[in-house]
Amino acid sequence: MWPQFLPELESRFLRYVQVDTQSDESVDSVPSTPRQFVLLRQLTRELQALGALDVVLTPQGHVLATVPATASDAPTIAFFAHVDTSPDFSGKDVRPLVHRDFDGTPIVLPDDPRQVLTPKNSPELFDKHGEDIVTASGTTLLGADDKAGIAIIMTLVGHLLAHPEIPRGRLRICFNSDEEIGRGVAHLDLADLGADVGYTLDGSALGEITYETFSADRAIVVVEGVAAHPGYAKGRLVNALQLAAQLILDLARTGPTPETTAGRDGFLHAYHLEGNAARAEIHFILRDFELDGLTAHQARLRDACAALEAAAPEARVTVSATPQYRNMRYWLENDMRPVELAIAAIEDAGIEPVMRPIRGGTDGARLTEMGLPSPNIFTGMHNFHGPLEWISLQDMARATEVCVHLVRRWADARTGSPPGEKEQHHGTLPAG
Repeated sequence: MWPQFLPELESRFLRYVQVDTQSDESVDSVPSTPRQFVLLRQLTRELQALGALDVVLTPQGHVLATVPATASDAPTIAFFAHVDTSPDFSGKDVRPLVHRDFDGTPIVLPDDPRQVLTPKNSPELFDKHGEDIVTASGTTLLGADDKAGIAIIMTLVGHLLAHPEIPRGRLRICFNSDEEIGRGVAHLDLADLGADVGYTLDGSALGEITYETFSADRAIVVVEGVAAHPGYAKGRLVNALQLAAQLILDLARTGPTPETTAGRDGFLHAYHLEGNAARAEIHFILRDFELDGLTAHQARLRDACAALEAAAPEARVTVSATPQYRNMRYWLENDMRPVELAIAAIEDAGIEPVMRPIRGGTDGARLTEMGLPSPNIFTGMHNFHGPLEWISLQDMARATEVCVHLVRRWADARTGSPPGEKEQHHGTLPAG
């Protein structure tokens, strides 16, 4: 089935990634950047042209739409993808390149030849011989996170509307803004959405189904020093930037950071520093799969700040921490049917399911916490948030086929029929 999706997926995906949709956590507007509305309005028009019902673009940056049911009494499924790209790397003037029939040699990105996809930095790529690989040109990210998910869902909508013989319950579509800065579904009213179960199309490797994420907090540390003229600073100046740098280095030396962790290890990560000698502000993210680990990271940060202030009593060091999202496993493990049906759909497509805890988060984590169970399904994207991002068009097509099977599975489930052969094997769960 999946090869039929390739032309439409390619056309849509290449079109979407050329729209600059970076979000910006430094502003409080909703969405955080008006440029996200460019793609949101485009998707609104395209859904209307496909024949979707109830298409609406909300002021909060959600495109909502309905695909009507062809089977009675089936649950309503929602599919989600986010339009924004990461603030970590430029998403402006993306020039997507399609590398046809990949031959297994390293890919040099032409606009910055220092950017090369190799077996070391992209090991999964070198299993994709003969496939069509999409990259950016070297000076921007690609934006597969999550415009691949958008293209997959749009292709799914078109296919289902063109094939009413495929049994399905009512589908709800949601394209949202600001996922990359943790606000993706903060303003979504689940009553307006009206779904029984959700799936985010925001995953990575072929066959991946995610029902476990990090739990996440965000923290801001403010270091207030003592300003003085540098020519007359002896005994007076307390340099806030130097103290902030010392805090970052002390934390890196004594505890887990992203570059030293893998598997189920959590971390404390300083990702933004700004200020001057009088005042500096450091932004941290805290991540762990378990809440006691998250609490320990926060305690370590507070202890380090207290020690810094004690060593420089003229300075003032304050910490504020806020929750971002929680591990979706806490809720999904109480009812694994959304995961089990996704596993069955992946197997229906002839793919080996891979259950892998994601070292990050998705809108699905927040949706699940809000009351809508929402596992995450693969799109095929890799190396996201940077210039070496890439994706296989064939993997996107396989993800689209999985979604068709998933819709069928939920339609069958309305009668209480078993999910299928999921009991026989549940894919590969990595150690650790």
